[in-house]
Amino acid sequence: QVHLVESGGGLVQPGGSRKLSCLASGSFLSINSLSWYRQAPGKQRELLATITSGFRTTYADSVKGRFTISRDNAEKTHYLQMYSLKPEDTAVYYCNADIITPRSNGLVETKNYWGQGTQVTVSS
Repeated sequence: QVHLVESGGGLVQPGGSRKLSCLASGSFLSINSLSWYRQAPGKQRELLATITSGFRTTYADSVKGRFTISRDNAEKTHYLQMYSLKPEDTAVYYCNADIITPRSNGLVETKNYWGQGTQVTVSS
């Protein structure tokens, strides 16, 4: 069973920074793309950033230049470094990953997994 566990959320003052982590645990072969999403109250879940297995990154316009996604394959962890936080960044942040796992027939499959979410509140 594969799990993604986020950490690093909390209360941050406007203009501050925060680093979120997402650790993948369980039995799997490798991780393809990794992403961060967020969902504010009353709003749809928003894709913020993605990093591929080749370390290619893409960002939503709302966070470009302020957030940085990275990954540490050895530690099975990916990160979202957030700078210049604004009150409108307040949301539950979720990590997401496409993970390759072995099947009982000897083949492999790619499944998509979500973390449980971590609350980030930007307020003075």
